[in-house]
Amino acid sequence: MTNKGAPEAQQLKNTSDPKRAGALAGARKGTQHEITGLFAGIGGLERGLHRAGHRTVLLCENDSGATAVLKARFPDVPHHNDVTKLHTLPKATTLVVAGFPCQDLSQAGQTAGISGLRSGLVGEIFRLVRQARTPWLLLENVPFMLQLNRGRAMDHITGALESLDYRWAYRVVDSRAFGRPQRRRRVYLLASLTEDPRNVLFADEAGAVLESRLNENKAACGFYWTEGIRGLGWAVDAIPTLKGGPTIGIPSPPAILLPSGEVVMPDLRDAERLQGFPSDWTKPAETVGRTGRRWKLVGNAVSVPAAEWIGRRMADPGPLLDYPVAPIDGSRWPTAAWNVGKGRVAVEASEWPVRRSYQSLSEFLKYSPRPLSIKATRGFLQRTGRSCLNFPAGFLDALRAHELRMIQTDTRATPWRLAPS
Repeated sequence: MTNKGAPEAQQLKNTSDPKRAGALAGARKGTQHEITGLFAGIGGLERGLHRAGHRTVLLCENDSGATAVLKARFPDVPHHNDVTKLHTLPKATTLVVAGFPCQDLSQAGQTAGISGLRSGLVGEIFRLVRQARTPWLLLENVPFMLQLNRGRAMDHITGALESLDYRWAYRVVDSRAFGRPQRRRRVYLLASLTEDPRNVLFADEAGAVLESRLNENKAACGFYWTEGIRGLGWAVDAIPTLKGGPTIGIPSPPAILLPSGEVVMPDLRDAERLQGFPSDWTKPAETVGRTGRRWKLVGNAVSVPAAEWIGRRMADPGPLLDYPVAPIDGSRWPTAAWNVGKGRVAVEASEWPVRRSYQSLSEFLKYSPRPLSIKATRGFLQRTGRSCLNFPAGFLDALRAHELRMIQTDTRATPWRLAPS
């Protein structure tokens, strides 16, 4: 499918509203964008873009805890609590950003064309940008969106963008590229009516880090203690992806096996820092709910450093680097692609556009973690007994030793502190 983007002059000619025409013209200057944030969560995209010099003019979010955070952290930005009742975007908007619910794509993938997307929340994004002819659109989601419903959901999203004359590009990016010890892979899809989005997402390339070169014997390693049968989430010198967790707000952060042999869970404030927020960024959520709900907000958030990288490239686009490309193979959506020039093509780009100075997980932890409980440790070990997974050498022995220490030590009376590694 070829790109359907109309020439910039035609875009401006088709825009009768002088303020909207001004927004389109301003969006080509590569300077400050005026942002409307949909499904804003706790403001990860917006905070990162603010750090890059852009400004938010409207936030839309319906979760009460997230709303409390947004109102406390973005006190001067107007807020709307229901995207389905948001009739139009602010006229100054040059960039719409959205980390929309992935579950909504399940329905989108079963329907045909953009008309089918209207039945879900993702369709609200297209309703608003179609009406406003917003120059830029930035979407963030989990890599699973690329394979959902055998690629049909992604086909509908990109098809909807093409029907609205957007050029689009997307890339899976790992948060570790920005120096944060969290393996967090996310799809960032950038679309534009006026410019080439490749000059933002594909102007940087650092090359992937070979996992085999990471020394798991001398580094803290993260894993999901809630799993153990089908998966482990093993991450060397990092934690696996922080997740939103169950809807009832029971926290279940990843565990960490320290070089000392201790098995701990990170403090909530360190989880916020792993996402690029200051400590206690989500504290305002406690005014409307229990502390445990903050874990869900942090797990669902967008990485601030990743958003900042995109924002800085939007302010200062770079030349497109030379990447190998090939036509997209049927329903298999690659980890990077664009539709500019020769239709939809897969791009051989790494998930590390940059490589910032990396702080080891052990050094990153600022707040004293708490030990993985006896109950959680035993449950995990029991599940591993029913598993066919190949676990890292010495890993299960370390868990059994941790369980024994927990039995022998009254951790309720003795505050837990990191032991020297």
